[in-house]
Amino acid sequence: MPRKFLKRFMPDIHKLNRYGVLKPFGTLAHDPNLWHLNRRSAAGAFAVGIFFAFMPMPFQMVAAAAFAILFRVNLPLSVALVWISNPITMPPMLYGSYRVGAFLLNQPSEPFLFELSWAWFQASISSIVPALLLGCIVVGSVFSGASYLAVRKIWRQAVQSAWDERIKLRRQRLRELKAEFKQRRQNLRDEAD
Repeated sequence: MPRKFLKRFMPDIHKLNRYGVLKPFGTLAHDPNLWHLNRRSAAGAFAVGIFFAFMPMPFQMVAAAAFAILFRVNLPLSVALVWISNPITMPPMLYGSYRVGAFLLNQPSEPFLFELSWAWFQASISSIVPALLLGCIVVGSVFSGASYLAVRKIWRQAVQSAWDERIKLRRQRLRELKAEFKQRRQNLRDEAD
């Protein structure tokens, strides 16, 4: 079941409180619904976490936590999913988002070299940043929605599979009990004769 798989990776709220990780959110982060894991909260956490993974902004985890609290979805899962964007995956994610944004704005995608400097930012703010931001929002929304639907479908299939297995085991047990009852009845008849 998905719950058992995801629970293995979830942090303990008491440990997080001890280290003061949740202090910026005050009492809002202590809502029990933010820590429960069910189909709705897991799917919502995937949607929030993956959306913010595509956003080119500092403190993505804080934004994901704030929106997890706002939408009352699983907080640790939404924050953990932000790490899909890491130093290895971020360049292709941003470049792909930029290409989508340039396509939507109907402008040619320009080759550029990224520099972590104020001068580069000022020079590219009018040409690259609008396409990048639009692309990140569109691509993040598409992947966020797709992950929401996929998690709900996978969770439902896992629950349905578990129910089917229970029904199969119950039917098998019922057949065994009927066969045992039939055998006992036959033994009683044989003893009576």
